Amino acid sequence: MKKRLIILGAGESGVGTALLAKQQGYDVFVSDGGKIADIYKEELLQASIDFEEAMHSEEKILNADEVMKSPGIPEKNVFVKKIRAKGIPVLSEIEFAYRYKGDSKIVAITGSNGKTTTTALTWHICRHAGLDVAMVGNIGYSFARQVAVDPKPLYVIEISSYQLDDIKTFRPDIAILTNITEDHLDRYEYNMQNYINSKFRIAENQQEEDVFIYNMDDEVTNQYINSFPIKSTLYPITMSKELPQGAYLTNAKMNLKWKSEEMQMSVDDFALKGKHNQYNSMAASLAATVLGIKKTGIRESLQTFQSLEHRMEPVATIKGVVFINDSKATNVNSTWFALETMDQPTILILGGVDKGNDYSLLNDMIKEKVKAIVCLGTDNKKIHEAFSDLVPLMTDATTAAEAVEKAFRFAEKGDVVLLSPACASFDLFKNYEDRGKQFKNAVKDL
Repeated sequence: MKKRLIILGAGESGVGTALLAKQQGYDVFVSDGGKIADIYKEELLQASIDFEEAMHSEEKILNADEVMKSPGIPEKNVFVKKIRAKGIPVLSEIEFAYRYKGDSKIVAITGSNGKTTTTALTWHICRHAGLDVAMVGNIGYSFARQVAVDPKPLYVIEISSYQLDDIKTFRPDIAILTNITEDHLDRYEYNMQNYINSKFRIAENQQEEDVFIYNMDDEVTNQYINSFPIKSTLYPITMSKELPQGAYLTNAKMNLKWKSEEMQMSVDDFALKGKHNQYNSMAASLAATVLGIKKTGIRESLQTFQSLEHRMEPVATIKGVVFINDSKATNVNSTWFALETMDQPTILILGGVDKGNDYSLLNDMIKEKVKAIVCLGTDNKKIHEAFSDLVPLMTDATTAAEAVEKAFRFAEKGDVVLLSPACASFDLFKNYEDRGKQFKNAVKDL
């Protein structure tokens, strides 16, 4: 008899899993409590996959052999509780896709900040070296869809903590943990330890021949790394000292050491600027070295990499005012990193859905760099309370166009208007991409 797989949520992860499961001979049913986007509905219909939207049929769901839970659905969801109570195995999309990846190699990247850039940079280096590689996960297609539609010998996967929560056997050949800072604590019972445990799961199934790259300058990572039984070979990155193996920065030069391989490169030659990007560049370069990519290829890739849409993306300069789209900054630390790179007076557009943010982390940066704040959200009370004493100019906006207009009014020639919200986007926008696109359109309409 066919194994019955129930998929909760019909976004990219859910539909990708459905397509792969159908291909692998499962009896598949997709259930979404909201409306399914037309593009995904069409795919499900074409593949003859049974689904429901704007409802969950308890009888059908609890009749599962296994359940794939989309990463956006929290444990406290009433159906998830019922599934757990019945003892039905719950797995994530990356776990399901991993079953069918064959002999392919995996570079998996997680962390509170920097994971998207590190993923894209690793993929760029691999592609530049002529490898047949796909970039999947939180960025681009889901891992499951790629395995179903266009399998590759190498996958570079950006992975969130939510996706790691429901792995069983998922084992990357190379795992990268960029850093761990407070984020998504609403999903982890406001317990930092739960979130840390979740991040370290990226290495839990690794064996001795696998590689785990981590940032030894990151306080939380360094504090907890010995608390987990990690079997893989550790390769740290640091800016604080020379290392016998790993990647380190001294005198504005990156040094890579992997077995008997050594490479040096000036950080002035990196296309990506800013201290946080030096960490991302070290992590990606080390992963590429482990994959056997030659030094010249890594060097060329680091010089040619273009930054990502919605991540510190320059939009336009209007009357001497520079507009930057950092919509992907959905937590406080990302916004801190963005502000750290600012060397001109900044008008900051901030706000959205707060995930238990501690805004005090931004105080020094705000005092030093920010001359005005535009709050873009439905409830900005917490931001006003945090910064009203630090910034002379603060105002509210409920659309991207209004935020851009108000920010432009505050700005003078030589200033920067930075959209770096430190929050999720679901109050006013579909997602951070929608927020970033609306911001860019509003800038172009000025």
